[in-house]
Amino acid sequence: MERILVVIRNKSETTRELVHEAGVVAAGTGAELRLLHVMPDEEYDERMSSRLESKSGGYSLDEAETEAKRLAAEVGRRALSDVDVDYDVIAAVGHEEETILDIAAEQECDHLFISGRRRSPSGKALFGDLTQRLLLNFDGMVTVHLTDD
Repeated sequence: MERILVVIRNKSETTRELVHEAGVVAAGTGAELRLLHVMPDEEYDERMSSRLESKSGGYSLDEAETEAKRLAAEVGRRALSDVDVDYDVIAAVGHEEETILDIAAEQECDHLFISGRRRSPSGKALFGDLTQRLLLNFDGMVTVHLTDD
């Protein structure tokens, strides 16, 4: 294991636990750690529309990426305060699955950490969940931190 990519979707306790777990693994193996937050296209479009409607100006991609990077950095700071590990923060705006897979390839990551929801047996049969798509399409190890949320 050389490079770990952690997908940060929000600032929840579950996300902080996920980042902490990845940090412990990186510290123990000497792997490089990358924290990624992708602002989905839909969220970006909503924020852009909201700003245009309120006549407060637009919402640039640079602003969105800065906000995404700030979220990832905050989660990393809180989750890794007691772990002796360096990490890089990456932010992007785009389609989540494609962007995560593209960045993982660009960064040459061989291990992906992401959170997922526990599902009922019938819920497991439904496709469309980001975690499930990443499990199927990432070319490397994937660690999923399950939650009941």
